[in-house]
Amino acid sequence: MQSNQALSVQDISLVQSTLPLIEQAGDAVTAHFYQRMFHHNPELKDIFNLTNQETGRQKAALFEAIVAYAKNLDKINVLKHAVERIANKHVSFHIKPDDYKIVGHHLIETMRELLGEHFTQAIEKAWSTAYQVLANLFINLEEELYVNRETATGGWRGKRAFSLVEKIQESELVTSFVFEPIDQQPVMNYFPGQYIGIELKPTTSPYNEIRQYSLSTSPNGKSYRISVKRELSDVSERNGVMSNYLHDHLNLGDIVDLHAPTGDFYWQDRQRPVVLISAGVGITPMQAMLDTLAQNNYSQQVIYLHACENKAQHSFANHTAKQCKQQGWQAYTWYREGAADQPNTFTGILDFSVIDLPLDTNGDFYLCGPVGFMQFAKQQLLKLGVDESCIHYEVFGPHANL
Repeated sequence: MQSNQALSVQDISLVQSTLPLIEQAGDAVTAHFYQRMFHHNPELKDIFNLTNQETGRQKAALFEAIVAYAKNLDKINVLKHAVERIANKHVSFHIKPDDYKIVGHHLIETMRELLGEHFTQAIEKAWSTAYQVLANLFINLEEELYVNRETATGGWRGKRAFSLVEKIQESELVTSFVFEPIDQQPVMNYFPGQYIGIELKPTTSPYNEIRQYSLSTSPNGKSYRISVKRELSDVSERNGVMSNYLHDHLNLGDIVDLHAPTGDFYWQDRQRPVVLISAGVGITPMQAMLDTLAQNNYSQQVIYLHACENKAQHSFANHTAKQCKQQGWQAYTWYREGAADQPNTFTGILDFSVIDLPLDTNGDFYLCGPVGFMQFAKQQLLKLGVDESCIHYEVFGPHANL
């Protein structure tokens, strides 16, 4: 990843000299940025997830990204994983090069307005150069991802119309939605664990809404299935705008726009033991992995670990049990509340010490669920001797490091 070739030593020094002021301001910088950008470019409200704006997740993620980038201008490869993950998210809602011009303009103006006399012409020039280097890095990587999807069998760029052909309740809060393209042409395959972008305009929202949902079964070249948790609106007024609309108002035959599958989190066949670890709706990408492993008659050890609130919220319980039994794999479940009345089921939080089979620390460990859960699971795995490079994870929403 070569992105600092246009940056001089002086540019790097000037950018990094502003870090104490930026860190002191905290995510007030990004709050001001988003407020400014949406005021001058309200059309971007049809692209950005405004729920993440209200909860503060997007502001915090952007602030962390700005600071991390500025600190690592002279060793940008440190950020390789984060850049790839964010680029995949951008592709899922079709970010274009012109969008970077708008963002760059408002970022520089935000710094001018907040840093005042400290934002000298020399510092502005250095930050403008640094931003353009980063923007070019994303633009080039995203164009490569767009081309790969556009030229793949059954692939496309931008939006493609799909019809809802099946709607299945999987648990108390999760429903699966199966979509087929209205052009009746093939759809591109994906790696198990990847997600797809869905775009529509709910009657409950003044804006177009774009969300990313994990594909929840193995690819078949004909349709896509997502499994969506109904989100409660106790975090912000907008929380659950899309999920509740899908659950309550999207009916068979309705049309939605989908963006091609993407994502840097997926099962990689390295002929090593596989441990799938999920909590809540984080079970969705694990279903795609589990189904793919079963179809491939995967010969290595597979262990499936899932935690959720209670039995009523345990999605795909019967399907998982059947798959694991047929393949001779072990599955373990933890319910935070309620009786554990089935074999290999426990009450409380996930606990690796109760597993009958030893975890092979040379395997691959895939995590998906709330960030706090994944942080806890990762720390437990590290204590068991698992190398960090063997721990793979997906974060729903803005990028976050574990």
